[in-house]
Amino acid sequence: MQAEAGQLLDAIITRKELERRAGNGLFLWGVGNAPSIAVRPLALLKKPVRVIFSAMKTKPKLVDLTPKRTIVWCRYVDENGIERPLPANALVTSRGDSAAGAKSRHYALMCLSERPLVLERGVPFDHLAYRNAGGAGAPVGASQVTALLKQVAEPASTASYEANVVAWLTDGYWVRLSDPRELGAKAIAELSGFDGDTDQWLDLVERLRGRKGSRSRLGNQEELLF
Repeated sequence: MQAEAGQLLDAIITRKELERRAGNGLFLWGVGNAPSIAVRPLALLKKPVRVIFSAMKTKPKLVDLTPKRTIVWCRYVDENGIERPLPANALVTSRGDSAAGAKSRHYALMCLSERPLVLERGVPFDHLAYRNAGGAGAPVGASQVTALLKQVAEPASTASYEANVVAWLTDGYWVRLSDPRELGAKAIAELSGFDGDTDQWLDLVERLRGRKGSRSRLGNQEELLF
């Protein structure tokens, strides 16, 4: 994990903690690459899968620090292939452009944590003790950003990476996002300077999506009704 859509990592963690509190532990983390084919069966069977977020060693890219455009995603495709509104507490943003032009695809990890999200230091994550879960089980590549892994050895007590944030996958696990909407300068400034409570956060998310609707509690999460 690193800076994204014009926000530094510390600011993203703070925002996701507010999102988590507003969603009874649920938060979504945007990622750029599609899920492994093994993710959907795991989601359907509700197999427990731990999520480990590790800060990148490299500095954030300029395009992530100062994107030309920033977009917010409003819907997602669940594990059954049904397109749904994102939970009312979840705000996933990304830069609006890719190398090929306007960004039309983005993904998110649907996560659950009972503990507050803080950027912890000093907890080793030995990626050498893991392999990719799909295909031939290749080693974790240096260029991989988000991957589904399986443990194949006992982790070493020291490692070159850290487990900075830990949670569990929930609901659709690793989903494709849809319905992107561009954020204007005023909306971006409001998000960057937000300093409110969870109710104010829910109102902000609704405004930034450009949707007006009523909230209905479904289980442990809220969903916008249109």
